[in-house]
Amino acid sequence: MIEDFEGGTAAVVRLAGGASLESTLDAADPGDWLALDAAVRETAWYRPSSPPKGYPSAPLPADLDRLDESRLALALCHRDGRIRQEAVSRSARYPGLLPLVVIRCADWVGPVREHARQVLRETLDADSAVGVASLVLRVGRRERGTFGTEVLGRILRGASREHFTVLLADPDRAVRRFAYRLAVEDRLLRPAELARAAARDTDTVVQDLCATAALSALGAEEAAYEEVLPALLSARNPRTRSAGVTGLRRAGQPERAEPFLADGSGLVRACARYVVRQHGGDPVAWYRRRCTTADARGPAPGAVIGLAECGDRADAELLRPLLAHPDARVRARTVAGLRALDCVDPWRVRPLLDDPSPGVVREAVVALLPGAKDLPADRLLQRTGSERPRHVRLGAFRLLDASGGIVALRAAVGLLQDPDVKLRTWAGQSVQRWHPSPDMPRDDAEEAGELLDRCRHLFSDYVLRRLKREAGLGG
Repeated sequence: MIEDFEGGTAAVVRLAGGASLESTLDAADPGDWLALDAAVRETAWYRPSSPPKGYPSAPLPADLDRLDESRLALALCHRDGRIRQEAVSRSARYPGLLPLVVIRCADWVGPVREHARQVLRETLDADSAVGVASLVLRVGRRERGTFGTEVLGRILRGASREHFTVLLADPDRAVRRFAYRLAVEDRLLRPAELARAAARDTDTVVQDLCATAALSALGAEEAAYEEVLPALLSARNPRTRSAGVTGLRRAGQPERAEPFLADGSGLVRACARYVVRQHGGDPVAWYRRRCTTADARGPAPGAVIGLAECGDRADAELLRPLLAHPDARVRARTVAGLRALDCVDPWRVRPLLDDPSPGVVREAVVALLPGAKDLPADRLLQRTGSERPRHVRLGAFRLLDASGGIVALRAAVGLLQDPDVKLRTWAGQSVQRWHPSPDMPRDDAEEAGELLDRCRHLFSDYVLRRLKREAGLGG
């Protein structure tokens, strides 16, 4: 694999010395071909005068018919357009050079481009199209590169199911997108296959394309929905699940959407609320019942935040008791829900700054940030001690840093010796961006001077003197 331009240059030298293409680059990697094409034009291997050390000095022969595959590959990338054009005309002798013909189809020289396009029309078939699809699509993004993409589409429309199967599993997401678009346009896949692809593929474009196509292809038959909806509703990715939930409305099965009101994804919950409302249901009442259940397990985290998403401020009374719930996910979603309802009570949320769950502390910090200056700084400073868990130290530091003034500087300087490297880095950055307020008391200014002296390694002498003058101290 050619990883960079230097690798491409080394490949040029090897090919000029007679090495085979197979031993020099990865023929299946489009990046290798593009790197080779770029490196040839920057390499002096074909210049007879004063070649750099280590480069062959023999120029290309006038008769390109005498070239082997390796040196014909170099000729296909030559600076001289006339040589590239002649090389394209002779490239059909070596099927392994087809990737370079693809690149020449977007050549900036018209005759070279036209010769290459003619060769591509005559030689590209379904088998070779599968091998160069990724490269064709990469070249297709160039200014004159659409021709190859169009030829690829025409070839693949007549390809077998086996060829498509290879492309639909290609590691290059651009190839999968292209292949799935063709498959959807030509109706090559059944709705159930599209649903499974939407649930399985990691690319969001493919997920949306296949899920939408699967639902659009369904008729009124209930059996058809039973082939598609289970795959969509059980997908791990939220976009596909949301498509499945929306499909429940067309299927006339709104009752199956209710469990998704408590889904972990906000997108899925919103779709579920839409389906339930369209059939006369009341999502808010459903959430309220779940948040007041007598079940020992309590509500699902998604139900807690779901109530905040569609409820009102009065629902905060249902959520506050859940701040003490044994499930950390419920506690975190409760804090987020209270923040969404604009009903955060700092006295109730502050104890969660010591929560054993980093997620809960993170939500508590976000909820308290708007009123950070009103929090007791001494208690927050206690939480930055090295004996506290890292997430507790980080949460307290975020609040102190947001407070500004001398408390922010005091906390940051204290954390410069923290055992966690990231926290030390953030503390140093906080010190470097700190500035004294214009009305800083004299006692605070003197303490600031002492703190700045402790971390003078973070500043130049000029910046340190300037900060002290801003604080009202002598430089």
